[in-house]
Amino acid sequence: MGHNDELKQLLIEIRDNQRLSLQKQDEHLEVAHQQIERARTQVAESIELQKVAIERAKSVARIAIPGILLCIALIVFLIVTYL
Repeated sequence: MGHNDELKQLLIEIRDNQRLSLQKQDEHLEVAHQQIERARTQVAESIELQKVAIERAKSVARIAIPGILLCIALIVFLIVTYL
């Protein structure tokens, strides 16, 4: 009888450990899902910020490039005029 009781106790312990292991796996899976969702949100925010930055750079370029070209043209004009 003692051997059967020990065997039964071992099986119960194995079952309990497996349940605990499955519970821990479920918890880790939930944490992983939360991290994935957080990463998706951060990537979406990053993409939006990059779009804003590109638009701002285009706006600056629309003003700066003609200004630079005008300055170069005036410098060339001054050089040609005074030489």
